[in-house]
Amino acid sequence: MPMILTKTSTPISTEQELILKEKLGKAIELFPGKTENWLMLGFEDNCRLWFRGDNSKPLAYVEVSALGKINPAAAENMTAELCKIYKEVLGIEGDGVYVKYEETDKWGFDSVNF
Repeated sequence: MPMILTKTSTPISTEQELILKEKLGKAIELFPGKTENWLMLGFEDNCRLWFRGDNSKPLAYVEVSALGKINPAAAENMTAELCKIYKEVLGIEGDGVYVKYEETDKWGFDSVNF
C-alpha cells in the first residue's frame, strides 16, 4: 500500500506525468514486497517551493508513504532513483529534491483497514 506524492515548482505535462507514472511504478519495487499493483501516485505541479531562501531553480518535494517498516537500505536506493527520475523527466537536479519517508501500521482501503 505505498503512496508517492510529488510536489514540484515546475509544470508537469501530460507526457511527463505518464513517464513519471511508469518510472515510479518500477522504482517502488526497490522496496521488498511493494509493486505498482498497489501504488497510488499524486502530482501537484507549479507549487511555490523555496529552498535556502531561493525559488529560482526547479524544486521537488516527494513523500513516500508505505504500510509497514521501510528498509533503510531500500530507502537509500529509492532516494537515488527518485533523484535520477526527476532529473531525467523534469530537469530537477538532485540537490533540489527533498524526499520524505513515512511508515504507517494502519492503511485503509475499500472499507477496511490493513
